[in-house]
Amino acid sequence: MISLILSLIALVLGYLLYGRFVERIFGPERDRPTPAISKADGVDYVALPTWEVFMIQFLNIAGTGPIFGAIMGAKFGPASYLWIVFGCIFAGAVHDYMTGMLSLRKGGVGLPEIIGDYLGQGTKKVVLLFTLLLLVLVAAVFVYSPAIILGDIAGDGTSRSMMIWVGVIFIYYFVATMLPIDKIIAKVYPIFAFALIFMALALMVGLFVKWPSIPEIWDGLANRGPSVGVKGQPIFPCLFITIACGAISGFHATQSPLMARCLKNERLGRPVFYGSMITEGLVALVWAAVSSYFFFDGGAAECGSDITAAAPTVVTTVSKSWLGILGGVLAILGVVAAPITSGDTALRSTRLIIADFLKFDQKPVRNRLLISVPLFIVTGLLLWFNIADTNGFNTIWRYFGWANQTLAVFSLWAVTVYLLKNKKGLRYLISGIPAAFMTAVSVTFILVDNVGFGVKAEAAPWIGLITFALAGALLSGMKMRHDSRQSENK
Repeated sequence: MISLILSLIALVLGYLLYGRFVERIFGPERDRPTPAISKADGVDYVALPTWEVFMIQFLNIAGTGPIFGAIMGAKFGPASYLWIVFGCIFAGAVHDYMTGMLSLRKGGVGLPEIIGDYLGQGTKKVVLLFTLLLLVLVAAVFVYSPAIILGDIAGDGTSRSMMIWVGVIFIYYFVATMLPIDKIIAKVYPIFAFALIFMALALMVGLFVKWPSIPEIWDGLANRGPSVGVKGQPIFPCLFITIACGAISGFHATQSPLMARCLKNERLGRPVFYGSMITEGLVALVWAAVSSYFFFDGGAAECGSDITAAAPTVVTTVSKSWLGILGGVLAILGVVAAPITSGDTALRSTRLIIADFLKFDQKPVRNRLLISVPLFIVTGLLLWFNIADTNGFNTIWRYFGWANQTLAVFSLWAVTVYLLKNKKGLRYLISGIPAAFMTAVSVTFILVDNVGFGVKAEAAPWIGLITFALAGALLSGMKMRHDSRQSENK
């Protein structure tokens, strides 16, 4: 529990200190008109109160990531705390803030446009396809997981019950994707965000009351999970893929432009973008600690379950056991609402990215339908094939995790080029070092994991070191070329 307390304090200090440092590097301007003002259209560009923008951003990026990812990541042991804290402060929050602010400066453009400006038009096309794939995967994952929970609560847990909820959620997705952002999203998201935050706070109180004997960081950082589902998986890179949204997630860079179109002032970027990521890290830390109790200190038996339980089952059993009926309902509402709301904004982002690429005005309803209908057909087919697969959730989650972190790699390298071109000194390193590290993570995972090329796990550290060294050399070369051009222009 001491490790948890230190980790919580570190995240708060990270926001107050490093977040302010990153903000100074970017240099927000209070008087610069934002897209919500200069491009207001009543559909996607709508100025909203700051607290609403924060709640929407937090719920957009949260999903099941900081909950399910933290539950599965906790099986590796207390190393999960370190990844959540350092990943969140120095990688995830920097990633979210910088991509959100670049979108804000460029009129609310989507991630592929940002990538194109700094990494070239060829890379933009690759990232466009990759982003669309990731967002459709997100939508499929975030239909599947809440449908399982709702089926367990309101039905009998059968596939028929789950399919009914899949249909209900899918219909909601379509309506929310089509309507102006202030009609549904701005009205209901703050309520669901409150439920998600309440759940985390209530569970944190439960942890302090119980004060369980869970593994501490100084007990060792080796993989502790051969008996609970992660046998044979090396901490590097698997932990860094399993816990994505609670530390760093490329999906967030697709969501930040939604809120960049709703902010009234650039100075609000740090609490909205950096602050939302820190809040998500706090949620992930709580669930990592709760899951450590569940897996390693008899929590599973106390909740009437066992240590082989899947992540959705852990959520429902812990919430009911710890928080009672009312608290359990609110907690589960938060866990169910979070992925549903992330799923609908994923599809909304997809609509807007396609519209930006095609230069297709989205104010007319007909134009929104022309993009949304084919999009939902593709998403539905992907979802159907994965439901038919008995291991569908685990498979799609692993592909989603890798795609998620790989998109973060593209985003961080784009931010690094921006900082090289526009800021002096070594400021580019705030994104350059995370970019090199996440490149090593993504390359190693796709080579080693069984959903990739299946290279032996023993090779993972060497692959990671070589990839990190190559990425570092690339970073150094970029700096040298930039300095050379600067000298020639003088």
